[in-house]
Amino acid sequence: MRLPSLVVLLLAGCPEDPPPACITVDTTCSPGYVPTFENVYNNTMREGCGSMKSSCHSAAGRAGGMSLADIDTAYAQLLDPAQGRVKPGDPACSEMIVRTNSPGADYQMPPGDALAAPAQCALVQWVQMGAMR
Repeated sequence: MRLPSLVVLLLAGCPEDPPPACITVDTTCSPGYVPTFENVYNNTMREGCGSMKSSCHSAAGRAGGMSLADIDTAYAQLLDPAQGRVKPGDPACSEMIVRTNSPGADYQMPPGDALAAPAQCALVQWVQMGAMR
């Protein structure tokens, strides 16, 4: 490879990989709290993802068109079948689970520090149990 070609490749960088459609998840894990939607929202989503403090999915932030600023909007948008964010009963192929259970990946949510294992587990088990409200 000639030097100019190598320089172009290095300057171009690596494109972000999209998240996979499905991953392997442990549904027998130990959640940090009872995995109901209200608990998942209040203990993990509201402050960690949807508040103005974190702002990724706040009313103002709306990353990916998703707002977690209030519980009703969060539930409706997570369960919108056209989006595939949460597939009730199928955590391994739910985008929210793929993103929150992929530490170190470009598409990891939240960006930076991954969710603690008990919070990840609560999300997985809530989806596994049908993602009921």
